[in-house]
Amino acid sequence: MRTGVRLGVDVGRARIGVARSDAHGLLALPVETVRRGDGDVAAILTHAAELEAVEIVVGLPLSLRGVDTASTGDARAFAARLADASAPGVAVRLVDERLSTVSAQQALRGAGRTTRGSRGIVDQVAAVIILQHALDAERAGGSPPGTAVVPDGG
Repeated sequence: MRTGVRLGVDVGRARIGVARSDAHGLLALPVETVRRGDGDVAAILTHAAELEAVEIVVGLPLSLRGVDTASTGDARAFAARLADASAPGVAVRLVDERLSTVSAQQALRGAGRTTRGSRGIVDQVAAVIILQHALDAERAGGSPPGTAVVPDGG
């Protein structure tokens, strides 16, 4: 298992959930919810720099059958923006995020929180679920999860 902090990102239309791992890649924790729009990439990259992250894991919303959804292209484009703007040595990877938001909503309901009153928290919890899944997959498989996003370079 590689060492170093990773960020997890759940890209939504209005908000972006951000999570982080510990330096050993064992546990994912919520960081914040970023408003989608001007400055969103910069906000995430600020977290990456402050935490000295080695990788940013972006959730890729696929259907239950594993095919692209209406949101898949948006997540790919956002991951490409992160890869193009990230510091050298900070990898960006896309990982399957099927049912992460549903799981986050169920977890919050189980904790007695309403979905309406917890929208921003749902995004953070979804990012935690995405990142924890990626960490667990790497630990089990021995290789980085998902697929690397190659910076455009231009």
